[in-house]
Amino acid sequence: MDQQLAVFIAVAEKKNFSRAAEELHMTQPAVSQYIQAFEREVGTRLLERTNKYVKLNKAGEVVYDHAKEIIGLYTKMQRLVDDLTNKTSGPLAIGASYTFGEYILPHVIANMLEDHPLVTPTISIGNTRDIAELVSKHQMDVGIVEGDFQHDKLVIEPFAEDNMFIVAAPDHRLAKMKKVIPQDLEEERWIVREVGSGTRKAADNMFESLKISPEHLMEFGSIQLIKESVEAGLGISLLSQWAINKELSAGTLKKVQVDALPFTRKFSIVTSSPYRTKALDTFLEFVRKVSSEGA
Repeated sequence: MDQQLAVFIAVAEKKNFSRAAEELHMTQPAVSQYIQAFEREVGTRLLERTNKYVKLNKAGEVVYDHAKEIIGLYTKMQRLVDDLTNKTSGPLAIGASYTFGEYILPHVIANMLEDHPLVTPTISIGNTRDIAELVSKHQMDVGIVEGDFQHDKLVIEPFAEDNMFIVAAPDHRLAKMKKVIPQDLEEERWIVREVGSGTRKAADNMFESLKISPEHLMEFGSIQLIKESVEAGLGISLLSQWAINKELSAGTLKKVQVDALPFTRKFSIVTSSPYRTKALDTFLEFVRKVSSEGA
């Protein structure tokens, strides 16, 4: 069954029998036989086939989603059994939201691999909602997310606090003011992340706490793009201290002086199972050091 699932997933993702066969180091007829046998076992056709493409039908979409989860659980089971006799090693699929993933995680991974070089991490960066969803479906071993996050299927462990500040270009009018009031902020153009991002959630919470409703919002999908845009004078933004340290030191961004800031949020570890590999436990030890060491 596990081989059938692997072949089905490859065909679904490659949308082509030949490319799937090449990836699996199989012949195309063998791939076709596996798919036919799998469809007989499931009891219905899962793929629409034409001369130009292969794609999932409605039943195929349901099976594909669950097949990915089953393979993820099976792989985790094998790694847990291997851990009983082996050293800390093996693959580790890590997901992280943008702030932690781009500005903190590389240092965590470097420190871990210095002591445990047999661990082979893969990293995916996305917004908080997407990372949590992948962890809940066992397609990632662990996620690091931002804000006051809740999820029925996940174990959530807050482990560090993040101070956030409003920033502007050095020549922006707000950057030159000794004290800024909420009304001043409300009139500005804000550059924010997309809905589902922890950074966007923090901005929305701050707006609510300051009792302001800015009318001019621009949504960008990257913290680096937001920083570049703020530096160019396009608007202001609420960003993590960790994300703006270099720019503050270089003087290319300035903090806006508001009494209510810094705005504080949490970073949390999310996992989907109480069973953890040695590689995952080791990674979590290094992540938790962030809280004691600070930025």
